[in-house]
Amino acid sequence: MTYSKLGTTTIIVDHTGVPDAFRGQGAGLALAERMIADMRAEGLRVIALCPFVKAQARKHPEWADVVE
Repeated sequence: MTYSKLGTTTIIVDHTGVPDAFRGQGAGLALAERMIADMRAEGLRVIALCPFVKAQARKHPEWADVVE
């Protein structure tokens, strides 16, 4: 997962990559869930430019407190 900082309270996630050997096994979702948990614990917000994270955020409305 690649990201950049936008100020002190927001990160922009722009890419989530998973090796081909792990595709379809939930590795990308595990990365996204960990990122959400970490951002929640740090009190940070996320702007999801990554298509995968953006799609997962639509499927997980409980992430709305973190994902813009």
